[in-house]
Amino acid sequence: MNSTLPLKLLIELAQKDVDEAARLLGERQTQRAEVERQLEALRQYRHEYRTRMQTATVQGMAGCDWRNFQQFIDTLDTAIGQQAMLLQQAEERLTAARREWQAQQRRLNSFGTLASREAARTAVRVARREQKENDEYAARSLRRRAESSI
Repeated sequence: MNSTLPLKLLIELAQKDVDEAARLLGERQTQRAEVERQLEALRQYRHEYRTRMQTATVQGMAGCDWRNFQQFIDTLDTAIGQQAMLLQQAEERLTAARREWQAQQRRLNSFGTLASREAARTAVRVARREQKENDEYAARSLRRRAESSI
């Protein structure tokens, strides 16, 4: 039985697993970047809103307006906290996807190493067989020459 056929199939399957893991890794990177972008947008909006509140306070503002500003900033702080948690979760998913991709890549590399070793063993067997055939041919030729010269 040719042992390279099952190994070739394993390599093909492992490559598909690597490709799928790479696709998922890319997806996780995109998701993380989007969550981070949203978090930065919330932080920027909070900063701008806080600046507007400070400007309005200097110019004079009613107490109820100040409370409304403050409540909205508190709401933004809550949203920022939630978005920061989402970012942490996205980073964890990204890390897990990266580890999975690396594991699949190592698996594929292992099969590649096995295939290389099998190819080297096959090359040695072929070289030995060819050497044996050449030696036998040379011995037969020498015997024929010796027999024909007698």
